[in-house]
Amino acid sequence: MMTTDTMHEEPTPTTAADGTQLTLTTADMRRVLASSFMGNMIEFYDFILYATCASIVFEHVFFGGLSAGFGLFASFATFAVGYLARPLGGILFGHFGDTRGRKNVFILSIVLMGAASTLIGLLPATATIGIMAPIALVLLRIVQGVAVGGDWGGAMLVALEHAPQRSRGTASSIVNAGGPVGAVIATLVLGLFTLLPHDQFLSWGWRVPFLLSVVLLGMGLVVRLKVAETPMFATLQELSVKKRVPIVEVLRHNWRQVIIAMIAVLAFTTSQGLMTVWGVSEAVGHGADATGVLNTKAFAAIVTVVVALLAGKASDRFGRRAVIVFGCALGALLAFPIMWMLGTGTVLGFAIAIFLGNGIVQGIVYGPIAAFVTEQFPTSRRFTGASASYQTASTIGAGFSPMIATALTLAVGATWPVAVLWIAVLAASAVAVLVTPEGRDVDIRTVR
Repeated sequence: MMTTDTMHEEPTPTTAADGTQLTLTTADMRRVLASSFMGNMIEFYDFILYATCASIVFEHVFFGGLSAGFGLFASFATFAVGYLARPLGGILFGHFGDTRGRKNVFILSIVLMGAASTLIGLLPATATIGIMAPIALVLLRIVQGVAVGGDWGGAMLVALEHAPQRSRGTASSIVNAGGPVGAVIATLVLGLFTLLPHDQFLSWGWRVPFLLSVVLLGMGLVVRLKVAETPMFATLQELSVKKRVPIVEVLRHNWRQVIIAMIAVLAFTTSQGLMTVWGVSEAVGHGADATGVLNTKAFAAIVTVVVALLAGKASDRFGRRAVIVFGCALGALLAFPIMWMLGTGTVLGFAIAIFLGNGIVQGIVYGPIAAFVTEQFPTSRRFTGASASYQTASTIGAGFSPMIATALTLAVGATWPVAVLWIAVLAASAVAVLVTPEGRDVDIRTVR
């Protein structure tokens, strides 16, 4: 998975904006990709672990006084709060990433995430400390959101600004693959503890995977501290480009790109929210075995990794637009069958639905989407522009889609409105991608 042989076998010279030749060896590129991949894996281990617990744990531990449907809704609301914080994290870390360097925020973001996740694992239940428990949960979720919002841009830019132009799609898909791998680990670890008696799982079993974040944090820091600053940001410093407020510059000069990138990313983030969060609760709520559902979800995440890597590589050959639009079209065709299978209340029905929706549809769109977004912005405001676009779409798509889907099914008593919503989002994303010039051949070595 972490090989870069398809990217270059020989040391690859990269020309900076001022004409400087920056030589990057294969070993260097492997180190860069490994650090970005691993950091992304750790961040999303923590983030997806929370998402899964929001589906099957938190309504009992922190919102036990509410009815089943409203307890789940409240649990998903805390999940959404983390997504609300992600654009803030993207803008905040983006500011320092565009003015002080990619590497600094690359390290800080992973520390914040690890600390917040560990504290969630230690948080007493509402039955023990009352209203302070859900309040603390929300605050820690906000910290998680800020951390993920900052980490994605750092990890992605460290990889893409080191990668040769002809392989940016491949590089971005390798980094993005860290997310599903983190999801696999989180799901399998949590699934292992669901084998405990139900009362023990709700009492302490779910906490152990959160506490393991400390170990993963240490591993991530060891790798990230060895990575150098990106050559494009180094050139930015050498040319003494006037430092402005990046978010102001993005909104002034790149607001169209921000809107287009946000809509394009919704295809991925909405699919993620519906399949990996709401879909789990829908299947378990209809009677599917929780352990079987989580194990199946982990397998589907492995499929997502493979499909995303292939899609990223395909985007280097056929273009970002062709691959993303194909994924959107396939998702629209499968939306109604997937919703029907989620409602069967069987592990088999869930397995087919999650394999198609999460593994195939989400994987195809996920592979090239990071390259598509980052290619919209110049070096001097790329961190801020890409992060703000991506994280805002994550808030709207993945953050609120479980709540919206839950509200729709409660109001209508059926899942077909969720399919209609999903199709509408996929169609909008496809249009946004089609009206954007192909980014595969864009030279991103600019300092504007």
